[in-house]
Amino acid sequence: MTVNQRRLTQHYFMTAPMPCPYLPGRFERKLVTELRGPEANNVHDLLSRAGFRRSHSIAYLPACSDCNACVPVRVRCDGFEPSRSFRRIKNRNNDLVRKVMPPSATQEQYQLFSTYQDARHGNGDMARMDARDYRAMIEDSTVETSIFEYRRDDDSLIAVALVDILADGLSAVYSFFDPEEDRRGLGTYIVLDLIDEARMLSLPHVYLGYWIGDCRKMSYKMRFQPLEGFRDGQWVSMEDADSDAN
Repeated sequence: MTVNQRRLTQHYFMTAPMPCPYLPGRFERKLVTELRGPEANNVHDLLSRAGFRRSHSIAYLPACSDCNACVPVRVRCDGFEPSRSFRRIKNRNNDLVRKVMPPSATQEQYQLFSTYQDARHGNGDMARMDARDYRAMIEDSTVETSIFEYRRDDDSLIAVALVDILADGLSAVYSFFDPEEDRRGLGTYIVLDLIDEARMLSLPHVYLGYWIGDCRKMSYKMRFQPLEGFRDGQWVSMEDADSDAN
């Protein structure tokens, strides 16, 4: 399949059915395309606005014939007001220093990544990633990408976010953190920090990937209002999505 937008021609392919990592008993298929060449950033911008996500040099979109549970979501930064609980999380982490760097993998990052996977996703595919796999996840990008490192006062690494920079926002590709620091709410803090950074850069959105109503570990995304979801070819408010899913 091919599509032409703004003179940018892409070739798309459908993956074979695979077990769904989020909903037991279901199978997923994805529409995928490569992000290559001098127009990779422009293509990535266009596809992100159409609900695609990036992994390595591939952009993908769920294309399951009997399921539409995966909803691409993004925070609208101009309307976001942190709640009291969000402000508490920011205060708990005001000792951290964030460093923005090119997407280069380090052993320190990989050790934290492995610790996080073992504690939070021990049965998942990512828990089996070795250092080479991790390096590929971080460095195999053909678009504008950064690593956000979060460090304690003693310079020890506590959290990492892989972030794509889009024309209309920041895209949280993947994040991980010290699982022993539960009290800090680091996963939430990273999203709050990305919203602050997007505002500083005058970018209107933070893309958070896919939300699935029946997947508990995706429920946190609904807390970041105003949240928009890409449904039926347009971005719409997700404010009532929780009640719609029940």
